[in-house]
Amino acid sequence: MLTSDFKKGIPIKYNGDTYVVVDYQFVNPGKGTAFTRTKIRNPKTQKVIEVTFKSGENIDSAEVEYRKCQYLYNDGKDFYFMDNTTFEQISIPSSNIGDMKDYMMDGTEVTCVYIDGIPFSIQLPPKMEFEVIDSPPGEKGDTATGGTKHVTIKTGAKVSAPLFIKEGDVIRVNTETGDYVERVAK
Repeated sequence: MLTSDFKKGIPIKYNGDTYVVVDYQFVNPGKGTAFTRTKIRNPKTQKVIEVTFKSGENIDSAEVEYRKCQYLYNDGKDFYFMDNTTFEQISIPSSNIGDMKDYMMDGTEVTCVYIDGIPFSIQLPPKMEFEVIDSPPGEKGDTATGGTKHVTIKTGAKVSAPLFIKEGDVIRVNTETGDYVERVAK
């Protein structure tokens, strides 16, 4: 894999160990060669280091496995899942779950990402449906601009939705961006 293929969450091999790209930035200075500045995390130790790669440098990718799992619960420190094929219970640190915790409900089916045989993170379905539990009334005059308001979904997360969304409605949310997609007919 080339440095131009880097994305957040991609596992790579660096100095014989496996790391996951946490953040990256392509830099093209006025003089000299371009490079990619990265922050990478070791899934075993959770230690984050900063590494600079030359532009176009070839990097080895790590072994990745994807398994269907079901979300069970979290204890504030770790999130717990059950592997759908082996029924084994696994835990993933909340720091690896990140903002995806805003869309986790008991029983949600997710894809667990294993790096070198260790459960590291999850992938949510790209779009999920949630019930709106709190929706403030729209302000008079807001409809002329196609306004939005912040509604609270069942998980406690806030989503910017159109003014016509009310309590009890079910909405579809893009879990990658956190954006409202559409109201779901009951």
